[in-house]
Amino acid sequence: MPALVRRFALGKVEGFCNYHRLLGADPEAAPPPAKVDPEAVATILYTSGTTGVPKGAMLTHLGIVHSATAFATFMDSRPGDREGVIAPLSHVTGLVGGVHKAVRAQATLLVMREFKASAFLKLAAAEKLTHCAMVPAMYNLCLVQDDPANHDLSAWRWGGYGGAPMPAPTIERLAQKLPNLKLMNCYGATETTSPVTMMPPEKTASHRLSVGKSSFGALTVVMDDEGRECPPGVHGELWHFGPMVVPGYWENPEATAKEFAGGFWKSGDIGSIDADGFVYVHDRKKDMINRGGYKIFTAQVESVLAAFPGVTESAVIAKPCPVLGERVHAVVVAPEPLDEAALAAHCRRELADYQAPESFTVTPEPLPRNHNGKIMKRSLREALDFVARD
Repeated sequence: MPALVRRFALGKVEGFCNYHRLLGADPEAAPPPAKVDPEAVATILYTSGTTGVPKGAMLTHLGIVHSATAFATFMDSRPGDREGVIAPLSHVTGLVGGVHKAVRAQATLLVMREFKASAFLKLAAAEKLTHCAMVPAMYNLCLVQDDPANHDLSAWRWGGYGGAPMPAPTIERLAQKLPNLKLMNCYGATETTSPVTMMPPEKTASHRLSVGKSSFGALTVVMDDEGRECPPGVHGELWHFGPMVVPGYWENPEATAKEFAGGFWKSGDIGSIDADGFVYVHDRKKDMINRGGYKIFTAQVESVLAAFPGVTESAVIAKPCPVLGERVHAVVVAPEPLDEAALAAHCRRELADYQAPESFTVTPEPLPRNHNGKIMKRSLREALDFVARD
């Protein structure tokens, strides 16, 4: 690093400047900040690789500042707030929604190395946590494995979530246990420096299946397979545009050319936008099930499964079929034994006949997730000896 001028350390370390000099009035404590091109690459973050080989997304200075500002503004982050982060700091949620958001808001950052529901609730109470973002399953575990009402969480004002729809029963129970907590769906990806949509908290309960409306400066459109924009209510692939979208992948021109067009990033998510501008994510292209020509969005089925008593989380995957091509299989996590016949009947009541799972795997073990908290459906298909679809 030939441009490195000084190194700082806490205390006396040979060859390092004392960090505490930065807090004083010594003008020589640090070199003046260099002028930086806002469009220059600031960070390379690798995508989660849930459906393929990870790629290095090139996050710019402008994108990071823009997204950190959006997070802090939408979630009313203030100086002195105490913000928890559970996502790895090498992930866009941990880095931008955690570190950079806390810096932008002049807040304290509380970092947990791993998530355990009881340990999290104890930490949140002891540290007077005000903000935290988690996947929906983590909120549910806080309700199942502990009782938030047993902890003083009166300081916790904002709860962000993403990666999956928040089950209606979880929203209702959180409202009972934590009436001051505002839930906000934040939808984005590494390629969008997170978030491109955010849900106004007062709309969370009434628009539970939506990921919100476009964030500052973001434009989301729905495109069909021929690259034409779809009208409101019609599903297609979600494309995203704005200052938060990365310019491409590090040293990977083939992937950049394939996944970016005219400043838009092609997300690979199947979704729709209603007449009021609320964005819905129905499924990943590679996870959508094709049962004899009928397209099934797995997130819709998983939302129905979440409403069944005793279900902690679930993942719906395609089971190969020589006649229909694919059938619907559900992997259900439940700490206690479930009545599969009752579960199947519940699904048939709530879903069309072609959408309802035809087979189940019920297990007390948690679903496989990558280090970012996303469910690895590919691992489930391999474990069940289903033909890989990736």
